[in-house]
Amino acid sequence: MIKFEETTNGFKLFYKDYLFFNHNHDNPCFILGKGAARYRSRHGDFKIREKRESKIPLLNFKLISQSGEKIEIKFHSSGEKLKVTFQVVNNHLEITPESDNNNINRFWIRINANSSEAIYGCGEQFSELNLRGKSPRLWVEEQGIGRGWEKFNVTGDWDTTYYPQPTFVSSENYFCHCESYCHAIFNFTQDDFHELYIWRIPEKIIIGKHDTALETISDLSEYLGRQPELPDWVYNGVWLGIQGGKEIVNKKIEKCLKKEVKVAGVWCQDWQGIRMLGPSKRLFWNWKYDEDLYPDLPSYIQHLNEKGIKFLGYINSMLSKDGEQYKEALKKGYCVKNQEGMDYNIKTDIGEKGLLDLSNPDTIKWLKSIIKENMIKIGLSGWMADYGEYLPTDAFLHSGENAELFHNKYPVIFAKTNLDAIREAGKLNEIVFFTRAGYSKISRYTTMVWAGDQLVNWSKEDGLASVIPAGISLGICGIGYFHFDIGGFHTFNHIKRDKEIFMRWTELATFTMTMRTHEGVRPHDNWQFDSDDECLQHFAKMSRIHVYLKPYLKHLSNEYQKKGIPPIRACYLHYENDPTLHQLKYQYLFGKDLLIAPVIKPGQNKWKVYFPNDTWVHIWSKKEYKKGWNEVKAPIGQPPIFYRKGTKFLELFNQIKKI
Repeated sequence: MIKFEETTNGFKLFYKDYLFFNHNHDNPCFILGKGAARYRSRHGDFKIREKRESKIPLLNFKLISQSGEKIEIKFHSSGEKLKVTFQVVNNHLEITPESDNNNINRFWIRINANSSEAIYGCGEQFSELNLRGKSPRLWVEEQGIGRGWEKFNVTGDWDTTYYPQPTFVSSENYFCHCESYCHAIFNFTQDDFHELYIWRIPEKIIIGKHDTALETISDLSEYLGRQPELPDWVYNGVWLGIQGGKEIVNKKIEKCLKKEVKVAGVWCQDWQGIRMLGPSKRLFWNWKYDEDLYPDLPSYIQHLNEKGIKFLGYINSMLSKDGEQYKEALKKGYCVKNQEGMDYNIKTDIGEKGLLDLSNPDTIKWLKSIIKENMIKIGLSGWMADYGEYLPTDAFLHSGENAELFHNKYPVIFAKTNLDAIREAGKLNEIVFFTRAGYSKISRYTTMVWAGDQLVNWSKEDGLASVIPAGISLGICGIGYFHFDIGGFHTFNHIKRDKEIFMRWTELATFTMTMRTHEGVRPHDNWQFDSDDECLQHFAKMSRIHVYLKPYLKHLSNEYQKKGIPPIRACYLHYENDPTLHQLKYQYLFGKDLLIAPVIKPGQNKWKVYFPNDTWVHIWSKKEYKKGWNEVKAPIGQPPIFYRKGTKFLELFNQIKKI
């Protein structure tokens, strides 16, 4: 499988007859160096600066050993040495670099490229889908507010994301994954090579090469691990995001049921209490139900369950300092420390918090006991497992690990803690939780991912449109169960959710695996699902379509569980020979048989759609479309949705119009 060919001043290394490494003096495969980083953070937004001390291209090489399955090469220049083993392991090319110099903390690897190649992945990417020509930074942090939008850019940039991942997938049908949790920059701007810059020598680099795109992402998903299967109840309707206590929740539920909204659950993020910050309603971070807002919550949950409605809550890995749980954590030393050995004051937009030290096994055991006793035992069927991005790089951890290297690992351990609590309670496949922060292999531990906190507007940088490439890129990186806040989250004086965007956001959510609303950070400033009768009727119709599609949603879930193919798919995955598809960011295939082209601009009754090489049937008019661009009617209530002619779900799809 591995082939090594010496050239005039270097070598070429092939795997499965594909040229991955073309080493020569002008383009060395490996570079080593030293550097120091400076991190400044505010509310989960990181500013990172680097002082480069050295960068040494390893120009010279010596072949140590060679066989059909394993090659060892020693690289050297200017006194620096690197031994690299290329070995076939479990049908992957496994690359293991080793250096005797412990001071080396910068590593570059160059992988052969071609100018026509498209590149996907790097975790959840909100601004770009095809990363060719881009150089994303891989660091867990808040995605930012505005993210480069000229009209309103508060924090963040095009590549800031809650969930990066050192993984990319090429249209040449291979994937590359780095086993490393440190800061990295993946540079896809060069014509003839991709340069991966990692701030430590990685444990190993994995490459999988296949004949088709679907085989490639299926293998990647198998390697990274797949999410646990969702409970059946998830598909039975929307999850209503409601705050304010039992009386308000009951009124909203009743109002929805009268309009025939399909309700699977209520997500009450204030189940543990609130704090008001001016006009904003913010949560009290003490993970026990609030008896003023939700008196006798266990009995209330049982009452809802008898009506077929689940109750979901909220948790994160921080604690409010005026809460009883923080006092216990302080006494037992369960929070991360600062350089003086005191609890680190983590600054959030709602004050200082204590951050749980998840490098400490006792902290994890304690947090699991809270989840099992205060959440699972009283009947919660799920929760948002929020945050995970805030670990300071200068914190001191119980384990003695370097916080800079632990930072990207933190949200993975937090997700695993939640999942382990559910497993230990015997509730796997009954309870769901959803995370926003992530990194490599969190797919093994989180039941769902949501897109985090978008602006409640149309901006491509941080509004409605941005969740589409986010879902597609995560699907390529192993995540099958993805959703978002219907209507977005962030509200400002001049940016408020209106009726039209809520209705369009609802239409998009209908053709995903889960529909969940959010009131937003300023509920009274935002349009809600029941703000008027027309909107509520539209919301009800879309909820009924979503539930009607349950057989198809279950089919997509089964495909993901068995093959690792995500429900939300880049169009090129099924139509590899069409280069136009690599330029599309805002439409996707929902499974093989549905083409979704959401309306992402206001005031539109028509929408341009690109059709892959098949016959596509418009769900509302039954008009057929062939390959290429076409303009279609797209009034509110009839989003641009098409099914593939010849689908085995023909009877199901044909009835959607009548719902």
